[in-house]
Amino acid sequence: MNDSRSDTAAAGHDEGDAAAERQYFRVVIRAPIHKVWAELTRCDSVLPFFFNSRCATPGLAPGAPVRMLSKDGKYASVVGEVLEFDPPHRYAHTFKFTSFDDPLCVVRYVLKEVPEGTEFTLINENVPTGTKTEKYMTSGGNFITANLKALVETGKPTAGGRFALLMMGLFAPFTPKQCRAEYWPFDRKIG
Repeated sequence: MNDSRSDTAAAGHDEGDAAAERQYFRVVIRAPIHKVWAELTRCDSVLPFFFNSRCATPGLAPGAPVRMLSKDGKYASVVGEVLEFDPPHRYAHTFKFTSFDDPLCVVRYVLKEVPEGTEFTLINENVPTGTKTEKYMTSGGNFITANLKALVETGKPTAGGRFALLMMGLFAPFTPKQCRAEYWPFDRKIG
């Protein structure tokens, strides 16, 4: 099962709102919940399903800052703060691309044991509509769910994911200066 959808109507979104209420990306991973959780929350190495970023944090607990850093640690692509951390079922954090001036949104990861393994749901909330953040998060949700599934089940990302990661690596030298990790220390207030 691989399901992605935007759920703005069901969540009460109307024409005057400036943010999509929720986007859902769901997949069933043929693996035990603890294995999926361990991969999702790994902070000691690069995560291919998170665009070859490494999660940097002083600790995954509510209130802790999180940064998604490039392989070499020079750039922070995403910054936020942990909102919820309930192993092995729920993890949520605020989310902001360092390259855009868009407001914070929220990303939630929900894991549920099912007969086939683990149902993994990625939920994006309050994403500002019509922005680059919305565009990147929509394509990113599909990339993350497909490549997390492939990585846990086979040990490597999808063929398309590997190609995308190769291309991202080639364009890394063109990362905007405002994304340098030194501009996004843990004590910097986000949002």
